[in-house]
Amino acid sequence: MQKIKLFDTTLRDGEQSPGVNLNLQEKLEIAKQLERLGIDIIEAGFPASSKGDFQSVKEIASIVKNSSVTGLARSVTKDIDIAWEALKESAEPRLHVFIATSEIHMQHKLKKTPDEVLETAVEMVKYASKKFPVVQWSAEDACRTDLPFLARIVEAVIDAGAKVVNIPDTVGFITPGDYQSVFNYLKEHVSNIHKVDLSAHCHDDLGLAVANSMAAIEAGATQIEGTINGIGERAGNAALEEVALALHVRQDFYQASTGLILPEIKRTSDIISKLTGMNIAPNKAIVGKNAFAHESGIHQDGVLKNPLTYEIISPELVGVKQNPIVLGKHSGRHAFRTRLVELGFTLEDTEANVLFEKFKDLADKKKDITDDDLLALVIQKQVSKDSEYKLESLQVQYGTNNIPTATITLRKENGEEIQEAATGSGSVEAIYNTLQRCVEQDVKLLDYRIQSINGGPDALAEVFVKVESEGTEASGRGVAFDVLESSAKAYLNAINRLIAIQRHRTKQEVM
Repeated sequence: MQKIKLFDTTLRDGEQSPGVNLNLQEKLEIAKQLERLGIDIIEAGFPASSKGDFQSVKEIASIVKNSSVTGLARSVTKDIDIAWEALKESAEPRLHVFIATSEIHMQHKLKKTPDEVLETAVEMVKYASKKFPVVQWSAEDACRTDLPFLARIVEAVIDAGAKVVNIPDTVGFITPGDYQSVFNYLKEHVSNIHKVDLSAHCHDDLGLAVANSMAAIEAGATQIEGTINGIGERAGNAALEEVALALHVRQDFYQASTGLILPEIKRTSDIISKLTGMNIAPNKAIVGKNAFAHESGIHQDGVLKNPLTYEIISPELVGVKQNPIVLGKHSGRHAFRTRLVELGFTLEDTEANVLFEKFKDLADKKKDITDDDLLALVIQKQVSKDSEYKLESLQVQYGTNNIPTATITLRKENGEEIQEAATGSGSVEAIYNTLQRCVEQDVKLLDYRIQSINGGPDALAEVFVKVESEGTEASGRGVAFDVLESSAKAYLNAINRLIAIQRHRTKQEVM
Protein backbone atom coordinates (compact mmCIF):
# COMPACT_ATOMS: atom_id res chain seq x y z
CA MET A 1 0.00 0.00 0.00
CA GLN A 2 1.57 3.28 -1.17
CA LYS A 3 1.60 6.10 1.42
CA ILE A 4 0.48 9.42 -0.07
CA LYS A 5 1.65 12.49 1.82
CA LEU A 6 -0.78 15.39 2.08
CA PHE A 7 0.58 18.93 1.76
CA ASP A 8 -1.97 21.45 3.01
CA THR A 9 -1.77 25.03 1.76
CA THR A 10 -4.98 26.36 3.34
CA LEU A 11 -2.98 28.98 5.25
CA ARG A 12 -1.09 30.15 2.16
CA ASP A 13 -2.92 29.46 -1.11
CA GLY A 14 -6.25 29.21 0.74
CA GLU A 15 -5.81 32.60 2.38
CA GLN A 16 -5.28 34.09 -1.08
CA SER A 17 -8.99 33.54 -1.71
CA PRO A 18 -10.65 36.92 -2.36
CA GLY A 19 -12.03 38.40 0.87
CA VAL A 20 -10.24 36.02 3.24
CA ASN A 21 -8.33 37.83 5.96
CA LEU A 22 -7.14 35.71 8.91
CA ASN A 23 -5.51 37.14 12.01
CA LEU A 24 -2.73 35.38 13.93
CA GLN A 25 -5.01 33.67 16.45
CA GLU A 26 -7.24 32.31 13.68
CA LYS A 27 -4.23 30.97 11.78
CA LEU A 28 -2.99 29.24 14.93
CA GLU A 29 -6.38 27.60 15.47
CA ILE A 30 -6.41 26.32 11.88
CA ALA A 31 -2.83 25.05 12.13
CA LYS A 32 -3.55 23.14 15.35
CA GLN A 33 -6.63 21.56 13.78
CA LEU A 34 -4.68 20.59 10.64
CA GLU A 35 -2.18 18.88 12.93
CA ARG A 36 -5.01 16.96 14.65
CA LEU A 37 -6.32 16.00 11.23
CA GLY A 38 -3.00 14.31 10.49
CA ILE A 39 -1.77 16.55 7.68
CA ASP A 40 1.83 15.65 6.78
CA ILE A 41 3.02 19.10 5.68
CA ILE A 42 1.43 22.44 6.56
CA GLU A 43 2.36 25.38 4.34
CA ALA A 44 1.92 28.12 6.94
CA GLY A 45 2.45 31.12 4.65
CA PHE A 46 4.88 33.20 2.63
CA PRO A 47 7.27 34.62 5.27
CA ALA A 48 8.92 37.22 3.02
CA SER A 49 5.59 38.71 1.87
CA SER A 50 4.97 40.71 5.06
CA LYS A 51 5.95 40.98 8.71
CA GLY A 52 2.53 39.64 9.64
CA ASP A 53 3.02 36.53 7.52
CA PHE A 54 6.53 36.08 8.91
CA GLN A 55 5.22 36.22 12.48
CA SER A 56 2.37 33.79 11.85
CA VAL A 57 4.67 31.26 10.14
CA LYS A 58 7.13 31.53 13.02
CA GLU A 59 4.41 31.03 15.65
CA ILE A 60 2.92 28.04 13.82
CA ALA A 61 6.36 26.47 13.35
CA SER A 62 6.98 26.74 17.11
CA ILE A 63 3.73 25.07 18.23
CA VAL A 64 3.14 22.37 15.59
CA LYS A 65 5.19 19.25 16.34
CA ASN A 66 3.46 16.35 14.57
CA SER A 67 3.31 17.92 11.11
CA SER A 68 6.16 19.38 9.10
CA VAL A 69 5.76 23.15 8.69
CA THR A 70 6.93 24.87 5.52
CA GLY A 71 6.92 28.34 4.03
CA LEU A 72 6.93 29.58 0.45
CA ALA A 73 9.87 31.46 -1.07
CA ARG A 74 10.69 32.91 -4.45
CA SER A 75 14.03 32.00 -5.99
CA VAL A 76 15.92 34.81 -4.29
CA THR A 77 18.30 34.54 -1.35
CA LYS A 78 16.44 37.16 0.69
CA ASP A 79 13.21 35.11 0.64
CA ILE A 80 15.10 31.97 1.66
CA ASP A 81 16.90 33.73 4.52
CA ILE A 82 13.64 35.17 5.87
CA ALA A 83 11.95 31.77 5.59
CA TRP A 84 14.81 30.19 7.55
CA GLU A 85 14.42 32.71 10.37
CA ALA A 86 10.72 31.90 10.54
CA LEU A 87 11.08 28.11 10.34
CA LYS A 88 14.40 27.24 11.99
CA GLU A 89 12.79 26.34 15.35
CA SER A 90 10.27 23.93 13.83
CA ALA A 91 10.43 20.17 14.32
CA GLU A 92 11.43 19.69 10.66
CA PRO A 93 12.38 22.93 8.88
CA ARG A 94 11.23 22.66 5.29
CA LEU A 95 11.33 25.18 2.43
CA HIS A 96 9.08 25.44 -0.61
CA VAL A 97 10.94 27.40 -3.30
CA PHE A 98 9.56 28.01 -6.78
CA ILE A 99 10.35 29.52 -10.17
CA ALA A 100 8.30 29.73 -13.36
CA THR A 101 9.30 27.40 -16.20
CA SER A 102 6.72 27.91 -18.98
CA GLU A 103 7.66 29.96 -22.02
CA ILE A 104 4.95 32.55 -21.39
CA HIS A 105 6.08 33.08 -17.77
CA MET A 106 9.81 33.12 -18.53
CA GLN A 107 9.39 35.56 -21.39
CA HIS A 108 6.78 37.97 -20.02
CA LYS A 109 7.13 37.73 -16.24
CA LEU A 110 10.72 36.76 -15.48
CA LYS A 111 12.22 38.11 -18.72
CA LYS A 112 14.83 35.34 -18.58
CA THR A 113 16.02 32.69 -20.97
CA PRO A 114 15.50 29.00 -20.13
CA ASP A 115 19.22 28.65 -19.35
CA GLU A 116 19.05 31.61 -16.94
CA VAL A 117 16.01 30.13 -15.21
CA LEU A 118 17.74 26.77 -14.85
CA GLU A 119 20.86 28.42 -13.44
CA THR A 120 18.81 30.39 -10.90
CA ALA A 121 16.82 27.31 -9.84
CA VAL A 122 19.97 25.25 -9.24
CA GLU A 123 21.72 28.08 -7.39
CA MET A 124 18.75 28.67 -5.07
CA VAL A 125 18.20 24.98 -4.30
CA LYS A 126 21.89 24.63 -3.42
CA TYR A 127 21.70 27.74 -1.24
CA ALA A 128 18.53 26.57 0.54
CA SER A 129 19.92 23.06 1.09
CA LYS A 130 22.69 24.51 3.27
CA LYS A 131 20.02 25.63 5.74
CA PHE A 132 16.98 23.38 5.32
CA PRO A 133 17.07 19.58 5.71
CA VAL A 134 14.16 19.33 3.25
CA VAL A 135 13.84 21.55 0.18
CA GLN A 136 10.82 21.28 -2.08
CA TRP A 137 11.20 22.80 -5.52
CA SER A 138 8.24 23.79 -7.71
CA ALA A 139 8.10 24.51 -11.43
CA GLU A 140 5.46 27.21 -11.61
CA ASP A 141 3.14 26.63 -14.60
CA ALA A 142 4.77 23.24 -15.15
CA CYS A 143 1.83 21.95 -17.18
CA ARG A 144 2.39 24.54 -19.91
CA THR A 145 6.16 24.02 -19.90
CA ASP A 146 8.08 22.45 -22.77
CA LEU A 147 8.59 18.87 -21.54
CA PRO A 148 12.27 18.47 -22.57
CA PHE A 149 13.11 21.67 -20.67
CA LEU A 150 11.00 20.57 -17.68
CA ALA A 151 12.89 17.26 -17.55
CA ARG A 152 16.21 19.08 -17.82
CA ILE A 153 15.51 21.51 -14.98
CA VAL A 154 14.00 18.81 -12.74
CA GLU A 155 17.10 16.66 -13.09
CA ALA A 156 19.30 19.66 -12.31
CA VAL A 157 17.47 20.68 -9.11
CA ILE A 158 17.49 17.08 -7.85
CA ASP A 159 21.26 17.02 -8.32
CA ALA A 160 21.38 20.37 -6.47
CA GLY A 161 19.67 18.87 -3.39
CA ALA A 162 15.90 19.05 -3.83
CA LYS A 163 14.09 16.30 -1.88
CA VAL A 164 10.61 16.99 -3.30
CA VAL A 165 9.73 18.10 -6.84
CA ASN A 166 6.31 19.65 -7.39
CA ILE A 167 4.67 19.67 -10.83
CA PRO A 168 1.82 22.17 -10.40
CA ASP A 169 -1.10 22.86 -12.70
CA THR A 170 -0.85 26.51 -11.72
CA VAL A 171 -3.65 27.79 -13.94
CA GLY A 172 -6.00 24.80 -13.81
CA PHE A 173 -5.43 24.06 -17.48
CA ILE A 174 -4.53 20.38 -17.76
CA THR A 175 -6.73 17.27 -18.05
CA PRO A 176 -6.17 13.98 -16.15
CA GLY A 177 -4.73 12.05 -19.11
CA ASP A 178 -2.34 14.83 -20.07
CA TYR A 179 -1.25 15.28 -16.44
CA GLN A 180 -0.38 11.59 -16.25
CA SER A 181 1.63 12.00 -19.45
CA VAL A 182 3.72 14.76 -17.83
CA PHE A 183 4.60 12.54 -14.85
CA ASN A 184 5.31 9.56 -17.09
CA TYR A 185 7.57 11.68 -19.31
CA LEU A 186 9.59 12.85 -16.30
CA LYS A 187 9.94 9.30 -14.98
CA GLU A 188 11.24 8.19 -18.36
CA HIS A 189 13.59 11.13 -19.05
CA VAL A 190 14.93 12.19 -15.62
CA SER A 191 17.63 9.74 -14.53
CA ASN A 192 17.56 10.70 -10.83
CA ILE A 193 13.77 11.00 -10.46
CA HIS A 194 13.73 8.05 -8.04
CA LYS A 195 15.53 10.17 -5.43
CA VAL A 196 12.61 12.52 -4.77
CA ASP A 197 8.94 12.61 -3.84
CA LEU A 198 6.89 13.76 -6.81
CA SER A 199 4.14 16.18 -5.83
CA ALA A 200 0.97 17.37 -7.57
CA HIS A 201 -0.60 20.80 -6.98
CA CYS A 202 -3.80 21.33 -8.95
CA HIS A 203 -6.12 24.30 -9.36
CA ASP A 204 -9.81 23.94 -10.07
CA ASP A 205 -10.41 26.43 -12.90
CA LEU A 206 -11.94 23.70 -15.08
CA GLY A 207 -13.34 21.72 -12.13
CA LEU A 208 -10.63 19.06 -12.56
CA ALA A 209 -8.37 19.63 -9.54
CA VAL A 210 -9.29 16.46 -7.65
CA ALA A 211 -9.50 14.35 -10.82
CA ASN A 212 -6.05 15.57 -11.87
CA SER A 213 -4.66 14.85 -8.39
CA MET A 214 -5.98 11.29 -8.52
CA ALA A 215 -4.49 10.87 -12.01
CA ALA A 216 -1.13 12.04 -10.65
CA ILE A 217 -1.27 9.34 -7.97
CA GLU A 218 -1.88 6.74 -10.67
CA ALA A 219 1.18 8.11 -12.48
CA GLY A 220 3.43 7.82 -9.43
CA ALA A 221 3.00 11.03 -7.40
CA THR A 222 3.63 10.39 -3.71
CA GLN A 223 2.50 13.80 -2.43
CA ILE A 224 -0.72 15.71 -3.12
CA GLU A 225 -1.11 19.42 -2.39
CA GLY A 226 -4.40 21.19 -1.79
CA THR A 227 -6.64 22.83 0.77
CA ILE A 228 -9.52 21.93 3.04
CA ASN A 229 -12.88 22.66 1.36
CA GLY A 230 -10.94 23.30 -1.87
CA ILE A 231 -10.54 27.03 -1.14
CA GLY A 232 -7.79 29.04 -2.81
CA GLU A 233 -6.80 31.40 -5.59
CA ARG A 234 -9.50 31.91 -8.27
CA ALA A 235 -11.64 28.72 -8.39
CA GLY A 236 -9.58 27.13 -5.63
CA ASN A 237 -7.37 24.09 -5.15
CA ALA A 238 -7.88 20.35 -4.94
CA ALA A 239 -9.99 19.56 -1.85
CA LEU A 240 -7.78 17.34 0.30
CA GLU A 241 -10.72 15.75 2.10
CA GLU A 242 -12.00 14.51 -1.27
CA VAL A 243 -8.60 13.10 -2.23
CA ALA A 244 -8.27 11.30 1.12
CA LEU A 245 -11.77 9.78 0.97
CA ALA A 246 -11.33 8.71 -2.66
CA LEU A 247 -8.19 6.83 -1.67
CA HIS A 248 -9.90 5.33 1.38
CA VAL A 249 -13.04 4.16 -0.40
CA ARG A 250 -11.23 3.01 -3.54
CA GLN A 251 -8.15 1.39 -2.02
CA ASP A 252 -8.92 -1.58 -4.25
CA PHE A 253 -8.13 0.58 -7.28
CA TYR A 254 -5.47 3.05 -6.11
CA GLN A 255 -3.61 0.76 -3.69
CA ALA A 256 -2.71 3.88 -1.73
CA SER A 257 -3.75 5.65 1.46
CA THR A 258 -3.07 8.77 3.52
CA GLY A 259 -2.38 9.21 7.21
CA LEU A 260 -5.43 11.45 7.64
CA ILE A 261 -7.54 11.05 10.81
CA LEU A 262 -10.79 10.80 8.89
CA PRO A 263 -13.23 11.57 11.78
CA GLU A 264 -11.55 15.00 12.12
CA ILE A 265 -12.54 16.01 8.57
CA LYS A 266 -15.94 17.59 9.30
CA ARG A 267 -14.67 19.54 12.31
CA THR A 268 -11.70 20.84 10.32
CA SER A 269 -13.96 21.81 7.45
CA ASP A 270 -16.36 23.67 9.76
CA ILE A 271 -13.61 25.59 11.57
CA ILE A 272 -12.01 26.71 8.30
CA SER A 273 -15.37 27.66 6.81
CA LYS A 274 -16.27 29.77 9.85
CA LEU A 275 -12.88 31.50 10.13
CA THR A 276 -12.53 32.28 6.42
CA GLY A 277 -16.16 33.28 5.98
CA MET A 278 -16.41 30.93 2.99
CA ASN A 279 -19.61 28.91 3.27
CA ILE A 280 -19.65 25.30 2.12
CA ALA A 281 -22.04 24.51 -0.72
CA PRO A 282 -24.77 22.11 0.48
CA ASN A 283 -23.92 19.67 -2.33
CA LYS A 284 -20.16 19.79 -1.63
CA ALA A 285 -18.73 16.26 -1.57
CA ILE A 286 -17.79 14.82 1.86
CA VAL A 287 -18.54 17.91 4.00
CA GLY A 288 -21.66 19.57 2.47
CA LYS A 289 -24.82 19.40 4.59
CA ASN A 290 -26.54 17.36 1.84
CA ALA A 291 -23.66 14.90 1.45
CA PHE A 292 -25.52 12.26 3.50
CA ALA A 293 -29.09 13.46 2.94
CA HIS A 294 -31.55 11.29 1.00
CA GLU A 295 -34.77 12.86 -0.28
CA SER A 296 -35.79 10.39 -2.97
CA GLY A 297 -38.31 7.87 -1.61
CA ILE A 298 -36.50 5.02 -3.32
CA HIS A 299 -33.19 6.12 -1.78
CA GLN A 300 -34.74 6.55 1.66
CA ASP A 301 -36.24 3.08 1.52
CA GLY A 302 -32.94 1.56 0.50
CA VAL A 303 -30.90 3.38 3.17
CA LEU A 304 -33.35 2.38 5.91
CA LYS A 305 -33.03 -1.26 4.89
CA ASN A 306 -29.26 -1.11 4.45
CA PRO A 307 -27.17 2.12 4.37
CA LEU A 308 -24.78 0.53 1.87
CA THR A 309 -27.48 0.66 -0.81
CA TYR A 310 -26.83 4.38 -1.37
CA GLU A 311 -24.06 5.40 1.05
CA ILE A 312 -20.49 4.64 0.03
CA ILE A 313 -19.24 6.69 3.02
CA SER A 314 -20.77 6.53 6.49
CA PRO A 315 -21.32 9.98 8.08
CA GLU A 316 -19.44 8.86 11.20
CA LEU A 317 -16.34 8.09 9.11
CA VAL A 318 -15.74 11.80 8.49
CA GLY A 319 -16.96 13.02 11.88
CA VAL A 320 -20.59 13.81 11.06
CA LYS A 321 -22.56 12.98 14.20
CA GLN A 322 -26.14 11.92 13.76
CA ASN A 323 -27.06 12.42 17.43
CA PRO A 324 -24.79 15.10 18.84
CA ILE A 325 -24.68 15.48 22.62
CA VAL A 326 -26.11 18.84 23.62
CA LEU A 327 -25.36 21.01 26.61
CA GLY A 328 -27.93 23.10 28.48
CA LYS A 329 -28.27 25.61 31.27
CA HIS A 330 -27.76 22.92 33.92
CA SER A 331 -24.44 21.78 32.44
CA GLY A 332 -21.41 22.49 34.60
CA ARG A 333 -18.02 24.01 33.95
CA HIS A 334 -16.32 20.60 33.67
CA ALA A 335 -18.77 19.30 31.03
CA PHE A 336 -18.40 22.55 29.09
CA ARG A 337 -14.58 22.47 29.21
CA THR A 338 -14.51 18.78 28.27
CA ARG A 339 -16.71 19.41 25.24
CA LEU A 340 -14.45 22.24 24.08
CA VAL A 341 -11.45 19.91 24.29
CA GLU A 342 -13.36 17.27 22.32
CA LEU A 343 -14.06 19.92 19.69
CA GLY A 344 -10.34 20.55 19.40
CA PHE A 345 -9.96 23.82 21.33
CA THR A 346 -7.18 24.22 23.89
CA LEU A 347 -7.90 27.25 26.04
CA GLU A 348 -6.24 28.89 29.01
CA ASP A 349 -8.24 28.86 32.26
CA THR A 350 -9.08 32.55 31.99
CA GLU A 351 -10.31 32.15 28.39
CA ALA A 352 -12.35 29.07 29.32
CA ASN A 353 -13.95 30.92 32.24
CA VAL A 354 -14.95 33.86 30.06
CA LEU A 355 -16.42 31.51 27.47
CA PHE A 356 -18.28 29.58 30.18
CA GLU A 357 -20.03 32.75 31.31
CA LYS A 358 -21.03 33.47 27.70
CA PHE A 359 -22.21 29.87 27.40
CA LYS A 360 -24.42 30.25 30.51
CA ASP A 361 -25.90 33.47 29.09
CA LEU A 362 -26.63 31.63 25.86
CA ALA A 363 -28.13 28.65 27.70
CA ASP A 364 -30.58 30.94 29.50
CA LYS A 365 -31.99 31.97 26.13
CA LYS A 366 -31.61 28.70 24.20
CA LYS A 367 -32.70 25.31 25.51
CA ASP A 368 -30.09 23.10 23.84
CA ILE A 369 -26.56 24.19 22.93
CA THR A 370 -25.11 22.24 20.02
CA ASP A 371 -21.52 21.87 18.81
CA ASP A 372 -22.21 24.50 16.15
CA ASP A 373 -23.26 26.95 18.86
CA LEU A 374 -20.07 26.27 20.85
CA LEU A 375 -17.97 26.65 17.72
CA ALA A 376 -19.62 30.02 17.06
CA LEU A 377 -18.95 31.11 20.67
CA VAL A 378 -15.25 30.26 20.48
CA ILE A 379 -14.77 31.86 17.08
CA GLN A 380 -16.59 35.03 18.17
CA LYS A 381 -14.25 35.22 21.16
CA GLN A 382 -11.23 34.85 18.88
CA VAL A 383 -12.30 37.49 16.36
CA SER A 384 -13.13 39.96 19.13
CA LYS A 385 -9.45 40.21 20.07
CA ASP A 386 -9.06 43.03 17.53
CA SER A 387 -10.82 45.55 19.74
CA GLU A 388 -10.06 49.22 19.25
CA TYR A 389 -13.83 49.72 19.63
CA LYS A 390 -16.32 47.66 21.66
CA LEU A 391 -20.09 47.72 21.33
CA GLU A 392 -21.65 48.93 24.56
CA SER A 393 -25.26 49.40 23.48
CA LEU A 394 -27.46 49.36 20.39
CA GLN A 395 -30.97 50.68 19.93
CA VAL A 396 -32.89 50.59 16.65
CA GLN A 397 -36.21 52.27 15.95
CA TYR A 398 -38.18 50.88 13.04
CA GLY A 399 -41.71 51.20 11.77
CA THR A 400 -43.37 50.77 8.39
CA ASN A 401 -44.20 54.49 8.30
CA ASN A 402 -41.02 55.72 10.06
CA ILE A 403 -37.42 56.22 8.98
CA PRO A 404 -35.19 53.54 10.57
CA THR A 405 -32.89 55.11 13.16
CA ALA A 406 -30.01 53.54 15.09
CA THR A 407 -28.39 54.84 18.28
CA ILE A 408 -25.09 53.24 19.24
CA THR A 409 -22.66 53.59 22.12
CA LEU A 410 -19.08 52.41 21.64
CA ARG A 411 -16.20 52.27 24.08
CA LYS A 412 -12.65 52.81 22.84
CA GLU A 413 -9.66 50.87 24.11
CA ASN A 414 -8.60 53.91 26.19
CA GLY A 415 -11.99 54.01 27.94
CA GLU A 416 -13.48 56.90 25.98
CA GLU A 417 -17.20 56.55 25.27
CA ILE A 418 -18.70 57.52 21.91
CA GLN A 419 -22.41 57.82 21.16
CA GLU A 420 -23.93 58.57 17.76
CA ALA A 421 -27.21 58.17 15.88
CA ALA A 422 -28.05 57.99 12.18
CA THR A 423 -30.81 56.97 9.81
CA GLY A 424 -30.88 54.65 6.81
CA SER A 425 -33.20 53.15 4.24
CA GLY A 426 -33.29 50.03 6.41
CA SER A 427 -32.31 49.04 9.95
CA VAL A 428 -28.95 47.52 8.96
CA GLU A 429 -28.01 50.56 6.89
CA ALA A 430 -28.94 52.82 9.81
CA ILE A 431 -26.64 50.78 12.08
CA TYR A 432 -23.75 50.93 9.61
CA ASN A 433 -24.18 54.67 8.99
CA THR A 434 -24.08 55.21 12.76
CA LEU A 435 -20.94 53.10 13.18
CA GLN A 436 -19.22 55.13 10.44
CA ARG A 437 -20.00 58.28 12.37
CA CYS A 438 -18.62 56.74 15.56
CA VAL A 439 -15.27 55.81 14.03
CA GLU A 440 -15.02 58.83 11.72
CA GLN A 441 -13.89 56.68 8.81
CA ASP A 442 -15.35 56.30 5.33
CA VAL A 443 -16.08 52.59 5.03
CA LYS A 444 -17.62 50.89 1.98
CA LEU A 445 -19.59 47.66 2.45
CA LEU A 446 -18.51 45.09 -0.18
CA ASP A 447 -20.31 41.98 1.04
CA TYR A 448 -23.00 41.12 3.60
CA ARG A 449 -24.10 37.56 4.37
CA ILE A 450 -26.32 36.17 7.08
CA GLN A 451 -27.17 32.63 8.12
CA SER A 452 -28.65 30.87 11.12
CA ILE A 453 -26.68 28.45 13.23
CA ASN A 454 -28.95 25.39 13.35
CA GLY A 455 -32.69 25.86 12.95
CA GLY A 456 -35.60 26.98 15.07
CA PRO A 457 -36.78 30.33 16.40
CA ASP A 458 -34.01 30.42 19.02
CA ALA A 459 -31.18 29.92 16.51
CA LEU A 460 -28.14 32.17 16.66
CA ALA A 461 -27.69 34.55 13.74
CA GLU A 462 -24.24 34.69 12.19
CA VAL A 463 -23.30 37.63 9.94
CA PHE A 464 -20.23 37.93 7.73
CA VAL A 465 -19.24 41.23 6.11
CA LYS A 466 -16.41 42.48 3.93
CA VAL A 467 -15.55 46.18 3.92
CA GLU A 468 -13.06 48.51 2.26
CA SER A 469 -11.51 51.81 3.31
CA GLU A 470 -8.70 53.74 1.62
CA GLY A 471 -7.73 50.75 -0.52
CA THR A 472 -7.65 48.29 2.40
CA GLU A 473 -10.10 45.39 2.67
CA ALA A 474 -11.08 43.50 5.82
CA SER A 475 -13.71 40.97 6.80
CA GLY A 476 -15.68 40.73 10.01
CA ARG A 477 -18.00 38.29 11.79
CA GLY A 478 -20.71 38.68 14.37
CA VAL A 479 -22.87 36.21 16.30
CA ALA A 480 -25.97 37.01 18.37
CA PHE A 481 -29.60 35.98 18.77
CA ASP A 482 -30.72 39.20 17.16
CA VAL A 483 -29.94 39.75 13.49
CA LEU A 484 -29.35 43.48 14.01
CA GLU A 485 -26.96 42.93 16.91
CA SER A 486 -24.96 40.33 14.96
CA SER A 487 -24.89 42.73 11.98
CA ALA A 488 -23.49 45.50 14.18
CA LYS A 489 -20.89 43.17 15.73
CA ALA A 490 -19.74 41.95 12.31
CA TYR A 491 -19.33 45.47 10.92
CA LEU A 492 -17.53 46.68 14.04
CA ASN A 493 -15.23 43.65 13.93
CA ALA A 494 -14.35 44.50 10.31
CA ILE A 495 -13.66 48.13 11.25
CA ASN A 496 -11.39 47.00 14.10
CA ARG A 497 -9.50 44.80 11.68
CA LEU A 498 -9.17 47.64 9.18
CA ILE A 499 -7.63 49.81 11.88
CA ALA A 500 -5.21 47.01 12.89
CA ILE A 501 -4.11 46.50 9.27
CA GLN A 502 -3.67 50.22 8.66
CA ARG A 503 -1.63 50.62 11.85
CA HIS A 504 0.56 47.69 10.87
CA ARG A 505 1.21 49.17 7.43
CA THR A 506 2.03 52.58 8.93
CA LYS A 507 4.49 50.93 11.31
CA GLN A 508 6.17 49.12 8.40
CA GLU A 509 6.47 52.35 6.40
CA VAL A 510 8.10 54.10 9.38
CA MET A 511 10.57 51.24 9.78
